[in-house]
Amino acid sequence: QVQLVESGGGLVQAGGSLRLSCAASGRTSGLYAMGWFRQAPGKERESVAAITWTDGNTDYGDSVKGRFTISLDKTKNTVYLQMNTLKPEDTAVYYCTLALAWTAQRAGSLMTADAYDYWGQGTQVTVSS
Repeated sequence: QVQLVESGGGLVQAGGSLRLSCAASGRTSGLYAMGWFRQAPGKERESVAAITWTDGNTDYGDSVKGRFTISLDKTKNTVYLQMNTLKPEDTAVYYCTLALAWTAQRAGSLMTADAYDYWGQGTQVTVSS
């Protein structure tokens, strides 16, 4: 089993920044990638960003490109999401995810929920206007 613990959410004014963290623990062997998704009330879940564990390749949702940056610290089994120039429409619960190799390869893309095996409990990000 794998446990994912997110932190760093909160309330921020539009134009501000936040950094989310997600620490993975447990049986992380075979870890292929980690990602962030978000879901706002009444809206569908949205893929925000993803990063591969071995070579650090990244991908971003169109709505966050140029504003958000995903990164990882392999020594801490931790992935980060640096969020800059936040907008009210970024308000959502943000979920950290972890993909094992088999699941990610079968899904064909890291920007789909089907690629991921484990999910965190979520952290609320609220951006006020």
